[in-house]
Amino acid sequence: MDCLIREITLSDDKIIEQIIRNCLIEYGADHEGTAWADPDLGRFSEIYNTDGNKYWVAEVNGKVVGGVGIGKLEGTTEICELQKMYCLPEVRGKGVSKKLIEVALEYSKNYYKKCYLETLENMVSAQRFYEKYGFVRVFDAPVKTEHFLCDVKYIKDL
Repeated sequence: MDCLIREITLSDDKIIEQIIRNCLIEYGADHEGTAWADPDLGRFSEIYNTDGNKYWVAEVNGKVVGGVGIGKLEGTTEICELQKMYCLPEVRGKGVSKKLIEVALEYSKNYYKKCYLETLENMVSAQRFYEKYGFVRVFDAPVKTEHFLCDVKYIKDL
């Protein structure tokens, strides 16, 4: 599948927000304690535009089909967070997520020593995907995030 990975623009913000919301509904995570209630959802082009913070979208045939972000974590300068990685169901398993995560991890190496992420227990395929890229499940989060219902945590050395 021919896929273009590029930095997010203002015109992508609402599209990515809708993709994320649809995925959260799909997994029953459309409530407080998940990305659903994140006040920055839909403002990615504004939020992810400083050193150490970046968001990319995946485009297939001119259509935005997913995205991923790398963001700073409060209280640490050595660990970043892989944030809001979601893809439309029709592109899952077709290499789009692979391209997204590779771009994000390569970028994060320039700023951080480790990469952290949170997901949900019922997102089993996502967990397998993260493990494939060297993420190791941990039970104690290195920092506290606002996504208190994300019950599965991973970290990876960069």
